[in-house]
Amino acid sequence: MTSNIIRVPAEMLFEEETVAEQQSIETMKEQPKYVIHIIWRYVMLFLYLHIASLYGIYLAFTSAKLVTVIFAGAHRLWSHRSYKAKWPLRLLLVILNTTAFQNSVIDWAKDHRIHHKYSDTDADPHNSNRGFFFSHMGWLLCRKHPEVMKKGKAIDISDLKSDPMLVFQKKYYALLMPLMCFILPTVIPVVCWNETWTNAYYICAVFRYIFLLNMTGLVNSAAHSIGNKPYDKYIKASQNKSVAIMISGEGWHNYHHVFPWDYKTAEYGNYSFNITTAFIDFFAKIGWAYDLKSTSEDMVRKRVEKTGDGSHDLWGWGDNDQTQEERNQMIVTYNSAKD
Repeated sequence: MTSNIIRVPAEMLFEEETVAEQQSIETMKEQPKYVIHIIWRYVMLFLYLHIASLYGIYLAFTSAKLVTVIFAGAHRLWSHRSYKAKWPLRLLLVILNTTAFQNSVIDWAKDHRIHHKYSDTDADPHNSNRGFFFSHMGWLLCRKHPEVMKKGKAIDISDLKSDPMLVFQKKYYALLMPLMCFILPTVIPVVCWNETWTNAYYICAVFRYIFLLNMTGLVNSAAHSIGNKPYDKYIKASQNKSVAIMISGEGWHNYHHVFPWDYKTAEYGNYSFNITTAFIDFFAKIGWAYDLKSTSEDMVRKRVEKTGDGSHDLWGWGDNDQTQEERNQMIVTYNSAKD
């Protein structure tokens, strides 16, 4: 028997819940020793896909034609509700999410809400305390820790289940995912620019998928272990510029875990290192995205002075741990009278 410390960080996720005073609770609890249960069919599948993607890289440099995908949806829109979107944009984001093959939006967003609510504890699906590889990809190859299942039951996803588009995607995911992730990316290059079937499959389908999967994994691994912490030195999430560049602005992770409702996931709206923010801003300008939430300079400054590690130049919305002061100082752009 071993004693595990379960820490429940006060991070914010949802909208329209009762506001409670922000707090951090530590409890000592006797638990049986956890034994990892590896899912070997997943191991073999990911091993094959990685090997096949390496072959795709080879083909890209030797025989492929020079013609050739997103965090704005499942992450910033549905996990954190940091902005709202009209149905055309939501449809586009659901299609892109299905193409990425990282689970349905409902399942992805639920896991991500759990991750923020219980970050780097046994209840975190990709707890970085269990090692770089586990948080990067290993968590996909084994059964979830019992604490993830237990704490996950308390996470509110009623907003996700009330969206007909997301319900449809989850219901037919086993059919839609192979079509969007592997079949169409293989067929389109062959039909549209006469690519070979081999090149199209190994490069446009397999390599594209594995590349995006590993880029996403870096947010959970590298950005939870490498970088500075100007906003909160007491958490593992870090500012990682390299990850931000590679994954369209998702590397400013220390800021994101402190202010997860901010649609920019960063203090500054610099498009060079945050392409996803530019994507959302574009659709806000044409009216497809609205009620973009961001954090005031004063709130950021106070948090930097209170918990930052000193490296600063000078966590979603509505969770029951969010303070009234944080709600009052929120900035909402492209506000809509409706909704």
